[in-house]
Amino acid sequence: MRPIFIVIFTLAFICSCSAQDDKYKNDRDRMVSRQIENRGISNKTTLDAMRTVPRHDFVPPNLIDRAYDDGPLPIGYGQTISQPYIVAFMTAVIDPKTEYKVLEIGTGSGYQAAVLSEIVSETYTIEIITELYNSSSKRLKDLGYENVKCKNADGYYGWEDHAPFDAIVVTAAAEYIPPPLIDQLKDGSKMIIPVGSPFLNQSLILVEKEGEEITTTNLLPVRFVPFTRGD
Repeated sequence: MRPIFIVIFTLAFICSCSAQDDKYKNDRDRMVSRQIENRGISNKTTLDAMRTVPRHDFVPPNLIDRAYDDGPLPIGYGQTISQPYIVAFMTAVIDPKTEYKVLEIGTGSGYQAAVLSEIVSETYTIEIITELYNSSSKRLKDLGYENVKCKNADGYYGWEDHAPFDAIVVTAAAEYIPPPLIDQLKDGSKMIIPVGSPFLNQSLILVEKEGEEITTTNLLPVRFVPFTRGD
């Protein structure tokens, strides 16, 4: 009788896990359909990545039920995981390709890095807050995102050892665009960055580099946590 019990228990466990996975899959599908596609984002690779990455694994345990809500959520240390639409918008704007090497400034819980890693071959991400770096780097590793490299440092200076990058995504509001990040962009590449004071207006800015020419485009008003600098 014992082997039969084990088989029944195993099947019950698998069915339970599948039901749970299906629940979150439905949540992700609704999130993409209602919050992202309905607002005009059509970049297929971005939509596929947003449907794939388990956002509930990147929020605090007490907020899992709100993981797919239409808004940012606190992750501790004065930081947030961005609204799903904003994550998708910033990803789609850089139009990531499979062969891209992308730098992210502000790892946070690791969600944006995970979304990028579903699309591009190499993702480099920097987090200045040591506690968040420790938790996010472990989380990304445990979830199998092997093409993400994490660093605990001041993101203002970028990651020169791996530059130049095909795109840069900054997930905290700077008062101006850091020159080292512009220098680390490849010719013909893009950076998306929120710029402005944490207490006044902020704008999501697209930076495009063509040779020596740098152009900026104001995309939409946003509200991000401040760009944290080292001592």
